[in-house]
Amino acid sequence: MDWTSAQLRSLVEMTRRGTVTAVAEALGYTPGGVSQQLNALERAAGTPLLRRVGRRVELTDAGLALAAHAERILDIGADAVAALERTNRTVSGTLNVGLFATAAAEILPLALTGISTEHPELIVQSREMVVDDVHDAVAAGAVDLALGLDYPDMPIPHDPALRQLRLLTERFGLAVPEHTLTGVREISLAHTGELGWILPDLETHYGQAILAVCRRAGIEPDVRHQVTDTAASLALVEAGVGTTPVTDLMLRLRPSRFRVLALTEHFERHIVVIVRAAAQNRPTVAALVEILRELVNGK
Repeated sequence: MDWTSAQLRSLVEMTRRGTVTAVAEALGYTPGGVSQQLNALERAAGTPLLRRVGRRVELTDAGLALAAHAERILDIGADAVAALERTNRTVSGTLNVGLFATAAAEILPLALTGISTEHPELIVQSREMVVDDVHDAVAAGAVDLALGLDYPDMPIPHDPALRQLRLLTERFGLAVPEHTLTGVREISLAHTGELGWILPDLETHYGQAILAVCRRAGIEPDVRHQVTDTAASLALVEAGVGTTPVTDLMLRLRPSRFRVLALTEHFERHIVVIVRAAAQNRPTVAALVEILRELVNGK
């Protein structure tokens, strides 16, 4: 049967997400584009793969049967790509990379410089994403690999199709306005009850991790401002309106005048590379991962 990897990927994502709109968001298509892929796949299969149930779309028995094999077909395709790459004398080709805003600002420029020096025939294309979406983007095949974050206090659910490679572990401190808690260098979260907090959406993995650490210390943070952008959060601390957790990488986003207190509680995050298990041995992927490792190790 004559079908494409994009069509099979759309079908696999339909089993995971349940709606054309959600599949489109995961793959970076329009909903109309996803519908076209699925319609073309039905024509190639010669049998209905989807049926409408009210406003939703469900897979037929044939659709479920094909979806069960589609993941394996896609993995075989990834193995074939890796085999072809290994026949090249140089590391060459194109990699699509997803990454969150801090990584885009602080890690990507150095990584691209390293790639252009060591592997000039390797083209890296990047796409900034909401950090909680990068795992899904790799799983969906929307990007080849991604830079993401994981929190020991609220770890990302394990996906057996993915591999998560740790690059760097950062410990959080607490950014406080310049004239707050003067003379204090280290603080327990248990003693921050009177401080207003600047935090991201508490439904995100980051927000959930912060809540877990605070509750373990016996406090519920008084959230005055919910802000996703790190630079904006730091600007608010500088303006004296609240406190927010920070790491060294986050501090490099915006020169600011405030104080950073060490936390007695152990609160950290891992910067990770996420890649599909079937793709981790591709020479292009391995080359970029090695460049990233060199960067974070200060080589």
